[in-house]
Amino acid sequence: MDKLLSVSDALVRVLAGAWRLGEESAPLAQARRRTLAADLAARRTQPPVAVSAMDGFALRAADLAAGPLRIVGESAAGRGYGAALNPGEAVRIFTGAPVPDGADAILLQEDARVAADALTASAPPGPHIRAAGLDFREGVVALTVGTRLGPAELALAAAMNHAAVAVARRPRVAIIASGDELVPPGAEPGPSQIISCNNLAVAAITEDAGAEIVDLGIFRDDLAELERGVALAREARADVLVTLGGASVGDRDLLRPALARQGMSLDFWKIAMRPGKPLIHGALGDMRILGLPGNPVASYVCALIFLAPLLRALQGDPDAGADRTELAIAGSALPANKGRSDYMRARLTADENGALVATPLPLQDSSLLTELTQSQALLIREPGAPAAAKGDPCRILRLP
Repeated sequence: MDKLLSVSDALVRVLAGAWRLGEESAPLAQARRRTLAADLAARRTQPPVAVSAMDGFALRAADLAAGPLRIVGESAAGRGYGAALNPGEAVRIFTGAPVPDGADAILLQEDARVAADALTASAPPGPHIRAAGLDFREGVVALTVGTRLGPAELALAAAMNHAAVAVARRPRVAIIASGDELVPPGAEPGPSQIISCNNLAVAAITEDAGAEIVDLGIFRDDLAELERGVALAREARADVLVTLGGASVGDRDLLRPALARQGMSLDFWKIAMRPGKPLIHGALGDMRILGLPGNPVASYVCALIFLAPLLRALQGDPDAGADRTELAIAGSALPANKGRSDYMRARLTADENGALVATPLPLQDSSLLTELTQSQALLIREPGAPAAAKGDPCRILRLP
């Protein structure tokens, strides 16, 4: 029997040669989950001038010892006092407002005593001043190429005065579900049919990875029909074709023959992984092929482990293949593992010391979606791992 490819080796091969697909400009409002294709430098200094961090009064700290200060004006956000502060003077100031030249401290509003235009203090003032450029200065690169744009990064890009950014082109991912037993959600299934659901989960993972989805639907277990699906993916100019089901060795598993007849160059199709042993990886011209298993949990886990990193790599993410596992404590005894990496659905809790505890669910069949929804992580058992006791260290991968 051929030795099965390890998960780590399979991931290396899936990511090998994953080139960035080019770049385009995207308005910030449409750039969430996109990946920067160029460094982003600030077009302005933030804050542009020294501003107050609190509501109160701007003054010279040394002047308070000489007696009451005279309040000569006001500084508000976007509308400063407009003049330098002279000795013995104070200016009413609000959070984010420019600090007048000459002021070196802010007396907090709650520590101020005002009678007419005279100001005294019940407590010393503080340095509650944000210096010009405290956040960033014009010309400084604050976001680098390969950064994935989340809410915080979008806010920073906007603050740097960018209305649009150069981003990597989104990969186009065509999805094909195969199987005579499948019908779409909402349909009336026959006595031996089931509802197609893998495409929805894989599409969600694809979208979360920043890619564009072309769901081509369900195809029967027929060689010509499956070839038609592959041809449709090519016509759609998909960068990645994801097939669901039909990747195993049964007489009705026709995906590999259909792909071969269309000209696929096969890289591998079986890996040492549970769930997910039948996994097709290859290429058809410039289109990458990833054939996921038909069992829902196996399809989901393989999409997380292989598809999401591939899509990030195609967008230029330098950390696409990074290890995203975490250390935890086993919440129950674990049997010795055999020759495949085992990804066990697990609940996460915390022990009395706050340590992360991962407890595998009792049923691990790869068809059980209910168990998947009750899990927060995958507990990973390496091939040949010995039995472990409750409380022993383990590694987990959090589920989205």
